Amino acid sequence: MVQAYILVQTEVGKAAAVASEIAGLAGVISAEDVTGPYDVIVRAESDDVDALGTLVVARVQGVNGITRTLTCPVVKLG
Repeated sequence: MVQAYILVQTEVGKAAAVASEIAGLAGVISAEDVTGPYDVIVRAESDDVDALGTLVVARVQGVNGITRTLTCPVVKLG
């Protein structure tokens, strides 16, 4: 299992709607609109890195109102 945080920048005024839509996607654990340099932080999981890439590119980035994403896989040591 691979987990990641996906940091999302949105068009002005669309953070809440984007977070709500992303939260309904399969593989998404949580999606919350936040303040700071990113507008939405998503926690997602998938079976492997390839499936994670598909989730981000095919589903998350397809949500209307997103301008940029940054995917940060969770690293578990030990």
